[in-house]
Amino acid sequence: MAERTLRGARLGGQSFEDERGIEFAARQQVGYRCKQGHDFEVTMSVEADVPAVWECPRCGAEALSTAGILPEEKVEKPARTHWDMLLERRSEKELEDILKERLELLRGGEIGPAHLHRANKKKRVS
Repeated sequence: MAERTLRGARLGGQSFEDERGIEFAARQQVGYRCKQGHDFEVTMSVEADVPAVWECPRCGAEALSTAGILPEEKVEKPARTHWDMLLERRSEKELEDILKERLELLRGGEIGPAHLHRANKKKRVS
């Protein structure tokens, strides 16, 4: 069994491949600068779409390309509130009518928390 072991190979994956005859892809250096003033370069393929923003390896802040590539502005939808969604289903006139109806029921003691109605019954009896 000792005869079959590989000698000199370490854990961690040392490659035994040779780089002779291999043609590497064309590369480019892309420069970036963060708000802290850190300058750095990233090696990328010539065919790659160069991003306008890259994370700074020193401070983690957002760094912009020094080549003048601007980030795309994302079109954001305005936040829809509960009121906006309610107005999609009902008109303001309908909502006013429903509110009046519910307030009459609440004041009449037909709906709502029980502790509010007990207090109203005592006041009415007096």
